[in-house]
Amino acid sequence: MAELVRKQHVDAYVGFHAFGLQESDDADLPVPFPDDFDFDAFLSTHPGRLDITSGGHTHTAAVAVEVWDGPPPATDPAGWDEQAEADFASTSGEVAVWSMHTGRTDALITLADVGGSWRVRVSCAGRAAAAALSEGEGTGHGVEHYLVQFWPARP
Repeated sequence: MAELVRKQHVDAYVGFHAFGLQESDDADLPVPFPDDFDFDAFLSTHPGRLDITSGGHTHTAAVAVEVWDGPPPATDPAGWDEQAEADFASTSGEVAVWSMHTGRTDALITLADVGGSWRVRVSCAGRAAAAALSEGEGTGHGVEHYLVQFWPARP
């Protein structure tokens, strides 16, 4: 059974319905955030990058990040509005949080001391509330929340 190695919380500043998680050592990425962002997909990827589409236009999403030593237990899809999985490669072992509004934020996610290949599952709840907030008051904090789970990819 897989064990939880690390858990941290970060804020994601959502702008234009989007935010991203990108390899911290991003100088050599072929497609840096937000180039070629796919607004029609909940989760889309580019090398060293995860793009996430939000239910709301402008707000701060709460993101819980878990790093596991193997595939984490399955989460009940009924508890989430959206769920998707993808592959992710990191050369540094750290991931930066990116915003459409502010670019790279100060938030860093530590996967490991060195780079490697990962599998990631992104789950989201609160999408309708974030959309309603965007149409009404404007911005909010933590209305939409995410669980992002990383584990080593098997060769």
